[in-house]
Amino acid sequence: MRIRSVLAAAATVGTLVLVAAAPAQATEYSSALKIKGIQYDAPGRDSNNCRTGNSKNEYLAIKNYSRTTVNLKGYVVKDAAGNRFVFPANHYLEPGDYVNLRGGHGTDSDAQNVVYRQNCNFMWNNDKDTIYLYKPSGAHADTHSYTRSHDDRDGNGYITYHG
Repeated sequence: MRIRSVLAAAATVGTLVLVAAAPAQATEYSSALKIKGIQYDAPGRDSNNCRTGNSKNEYLAIKNYSRTTVNLKGYVVKDAAGNRFVFPANHYLEPGDYVNLRGGHGTDSDAQNVVYRQNCNFMWNNDKDTIYLYKPSGAHADTHSYTRSHDDRDGNGYITYHG
């Protein structure tokens, strides 16, 4: 009853849009880099075997939304369970460019827009998880939570956040 009164009062003064703000998981942080999307469920049967598994097909896309080049060195990616990856080397993202942080082993490449975690274990849960991106200073850059049933409507294991 109290909520209806607040909504009715807000509607009468034309501020309904302000009352219906975005959910907490969509908090915007002041950052050049944002999570573009995540392939949280690698296609095929999950196997973290380094030689024959599919953990390379699980990735997080991070995009530079600023007008300046950003060096990824020192940026941190974490999940809800505390698994983490720190970008160990210089990897420059030009304005509008992106990088795919992949599982598995491989050679990082600016030309291919890829950095490997050098770890064959899956980082992202297939049912739900939270993705945290931190600046080298420790400040939040971006955070998103997902659940398979709510956020992946087409069931392909990929979710887009910032286009």
